[in-house]
Amino acid sequence: MAIPNILIQLDTDEQVSTFDSVVAIDSNVDHLLRHNCVEPLAVRELVHGAMFTRGGDALKNTAIFVGGSDILDGEEVFDAVRNSFFGPVRVSVMLDSGGCNTTASAAVLAAASHIQLEGATALVLGGTGPVGARISRLLARQGTAVRVASRKRDRAEKTCENIAARIPDAALDAVAISSENDLISAIEKAQLVFCAGAAGVQLLPTSVREAAIDLRVVIDLNAVPPHGAEGIAVHDRAKSYGQAICYGAVGVGGMKIKIHKTALRSLFEQNDLLLDAEEIFEIGQSLF
Repeated sequence: MAIPNILIQLDTDEQVSTFDSVVAIDSNVDHLLRHNCVEPLAVRELVHGAMFTRGGDALKNTAIFVGGSDILDGEEVFDAVRNSFFGPVRVSVMLDSGGCNTTASAAVLAAASHIQLEGATALVLGGTGPVGARISRLLARQGTAVRVASRKRDRAEKTCENIAARIPDAALDAVAISSENDLISAIEKAQLVFCAGAAGVQLLPTSVREAAIDLRVVIDLNAVPPHGAEGIAVHDRAKSYGQAICYGAVGVGGMKIKIHKTALRSLFEQNDLLLDAEEIFEIGQSLF
């Protein structure tokens, strides 16, 4: 009799993400155990319950997914899960708070299909949010010069500091954008722009996009009107607008879902996987 695959969903929010639960079920998880309002202090007992009920090769049939809307909370829970393991007694774990890792991986891979990332310059609008920060981190790993943009410079600087702690040779620039003139300056000589801001917030007007003569790829991850990049339709996938190849949120979404499902399924192949941004990006590279 086959051992059923059990996914334990640890969500830091009051309501467990319906999106993450549906994707888990569509990824052929046999049983989904959902926990809400998960804090680091509560993690150890939950993890040990997963570790000690199965042994040997059967450990790989239990896995943990860390989600919720706040990436900082998610990272604390992810670290608490890792710190609960000892020796070979462990289960595989995936972190994807707010879809940050799977969405960022899809966005960066979409861009990489059109331009050499190493040596390119990218502007990440909404660069301090969960997805924007992960996009910036993945781009920095690929040798891209990244301009991390926010309305407040101190937030952009903090994100750059966090990335530099992981990638000492990263080429990062914290950018504050509070006006269209700031945006025009920030986009100058950038070949890539990612719109990763809050839902319903327009970050890139058509006039600025069309005037940016070096721009080659624009990826908008906001599916809620008004979209992050004006004039780019939500379903656009590698559609040319002037000199730039553009993607809307749904245009990237298919890649994101495929990466998400593949990453979840991989958790049950062995019992010692730790999937964060870089590991999930590698899974995406194997698919596209």
